[in-house]
Amino acid sequence: MADHDAQDRNLPASPKKIERSRAEGQLPRSRDLPHFAMMVAGGAVLAVGGPQIVEKLRQTLVAGLHFDARQLARSGFMAERLVEMTLAFAAVAGPITVLLMMVGVAANLASGGWNWTMKPLAPKFSHMNPIAGLGRLFTGQGFGTALKAVLLALVLGSVGALVLKDRLEAFVGIMSVPLPSALAYAGQQLMGGLGLLAVALAFFAAIDVPLQRQLWLRRLRMSREEAKQELKEVEGNLEVKAKMRARMREMAKRRMLAAVPQADLVVMNPTHYAVALKYEEGKMAAPKVVAKGADLLAMKIRDLAKESKVPVLQQPVLARALYAHAKLDHEIPAALFGAVAQVLAYVYQLRAALASRHAPRPDMPKPHVPPELDPHNKPGWAPEPEEDFTE
Repeated sequence: MADHDAQDRNLPASPKKIERSRAEGQLPRSRDLPHFAMMVAGGAVLAVGGPQIVEKLRQTLVAGLHFDARQLARSGFMAERLVEMTLAFAAVAGPITVLLMMVGVAANLASGGWNWTMKPLAPKFSHMNPIAGLGRLFTGQGFGTALKAVLLALVLGSVGALVLKDRLEAFVGIMSVPLPSALAYAGQQLMGGLGLLAVALAFFAAIDVPLQRQLWLRRLRMSREEAKQELKEVEGNLEVKAKMRARMREMAKRRMLAAVPQADLVVMNPTHYAVALKYEEGKMAAPKVVAKGADLLAMKIRDLAKESKVPVLQQPVLARALYAHAKLDHEIPAALFGAVAQVLAYVYQLRAALASRHAPRPDMPKPHVPPELDPHNKPGWAPEPEEDFTE
């Protein structure tokens, strides 16, 4: 079952799953890189400050062994001397230890980046199960990790053995020379051995760093079902969102159609576009679009306008320009002020003529619409299906 599940996980990890893995403290960490960096840093400290360190330790040893009978007669002398030597040794070893710790931390950050989380500190009782631990040991990853550790131990042990074998006679010979010279020679031999060990660790680190990242990404691979579920979590249920959008469009459409009877006029392209306009002098700086639609919705606006005795004017170019450039519940564009003013003036004059029954009816205006505002002059232009009641 586990093998089948692993085979199904053939999709790369998503950014969200990678972020969730980091939040849980799972990062690609290489153990060989910090070992290599700390060994190089330690060798550099010995190469640069080796003589000063040896001299400081020699002075500490001399001071620790210098005493007389009067000092020994005091009951607390040995404790005081032990504290003095401990502090002196800490003054030498402390900075080196801090430096190596900082190098180790920097190496870990270089392999996996910075991550702050407390989740790895939480107790996991499943990891205390010895049977489960044996099971993890015999997995492919566990076997590979164990094999790498054994191989690293064999390589480092072989390098160390060859170094000792090659320099064994030299180490025996330094017993016959003075201590300062013996320490200096031993330091030179030690640096040579550390250099070979550092080369071996560098080789393992160069392989282990990209390997750990690949293994980490492989563990995070996703199945198609997981990818679909995550998409639903991120973007929500697409079907539910589509229904919500449809419901919102329907509500907006109803509100828009309810405003048609209060409009001052409807400008139409006979069968395709209809735009209802309203203007209240003193309250509006310019006429406002209260409804607009295309095709079937345009016919619905026209029918409502006729039922409510709202004038419907056939002005194809103006209707197209208003539909394309005017937003619902917004004032018309400034470039169409003149054209709309002409048709509004016509409507007001027509109402006055009908009310007096003696005044002559005005002629139908021919408003000027700038050619660049006519969408038919733009090849390929077409209204979006929802633009008429989602604006």
